[in-house]
Parts: sequence; structure tokens; C-alpha cells
Amino acid sequence: MIRWKNRFVPILSLCLLVLACSDIGPSNPPLASNSPPDANGAPPAPMSQEYVIGAGDTLGISVYHAPELSVPSLSVRPDGRISTPLISDIAAAGKTPTQLSKELEARLKNYIRDPIVTVMVTGFVGPYSRQVRVIGEATEPAAIPYRDHMTVLDLMIEVKGLAKFADGNNAIIVRGVGDKRETIHVRLSDLLQRGDIDQNIELVPGDTLIIPQSWF
Repeated sequence: MIRWKNRFVPILSLCLLVLACSDIGPSNPPLASNSPPDANGAPPAPMSQEYVIGAGDTLGISVYHAPELSVPSLSVRPDGRISTPLISDIAAAGKTPTQLSKELEARLKNYIRDPIVTVMVTGFVGPYSRQVRVIGEATEPAAIPYRDHMTVLDLMIEVKGLAKFADGNNAIIVRGVGDKRETIHVRLSDLLQRGDIDQNIELVPGDTLIIPQSWF
């Protein structure tokens, strides 16, 4: 009888372990939203990740079964507007490709039956508030679409580094903070030539990196 009990105890323990594991949820539960619930306690709707068109973007506009109305490459003007066949002027900046396609379809209904329009962004700049800019003594000064966790090093790679007469160690980042402007000094030469990673500052949308010219 004692021998049977000694065998039963480990079997019982194994059964209890299996039952406990069966109550464990999936190993990868859905990620919770960082946003608080609304006033009624309902969970927030997920944030849209669709791209927002900006001035300077290049669009491809396709009208189904109407190649004469399609435009394979069209730049968004500095005023944020575009012109297409039969549509002389329409705002594009600040809208998603889906929103713009719906507006184009609504306009084209005056000319063709049941138009289907597809808008593709083929060259990205993004809205002004989602850009970071480099001016001054960069090899190729430019406005660059902001990416999450973008750093000064990422930005310098985009503009192909410092120009020949750049005073990299006296560069500054101008950042808007509410209604004020903040100036952040960054030693670009130390970052690019000596690998001083402390100078690899994380950027925020709207930052402007200004690189002065050396006096000698």
C-alpha cells in the first residue's frame, strides 16, 4: 500500500501541472493601447497609421478604365494642391491617399460613370509638421520625412554628411516647444569623425538642423 502511494504522488502532481498550464493564456496577448478609455469607459479606437500627403510629395494617380485621365507622376505643389485632367485644382496636402482618391472620384462623377481612382505616393516628403530639415553646410541640404526614433546620425546619412567647409561642431538644432524655440548644440564633427555617440541626439518632428560655415 505504501509503494502504491509513492507512485501515485508524482502522477497526481503531473496532472495538476497540466491542468494549471491549460489555464494560461496565449503567449503573445494583444498589445494594450497606451491611450486611456473614453468617457464611457470604452477602449480607444486604434490610431490610423495611413500616410498623410505633404507638399513636395510625388503621387501616382490611376483612374480605372480611363488611362487618359491617369497621371503616373505628379508633384504636390508648394501650396499643397494638384491639378489633373478634368480637375484643375484640388487640395492634396494634409489628406491620406484614400481621402484624396475619394475626393477625385466625387469630382470625376461629373464626367464619367462610377470612376475608381487609386492614389499612390511614390515620392515621400510628408506634411511640414512631420519633416526634419537640414540647412547650411550639408552636402545635400534637404527636408526629410520624420521616422520614429530618428536621430542626428540618421539625418546626416540622408544628406550625405558635411560639406567641405562645414563647421560641424558648432551646429545647432532649432526645436519648437509650444510657442517658444529651443536651441540644442550638437558637435557633428565629433559624431561623424570620432564616433562620439553622445552627440547622436534623437530628433522630433519639426526639428531644423543648422550647420554653419567655417571661417577658415
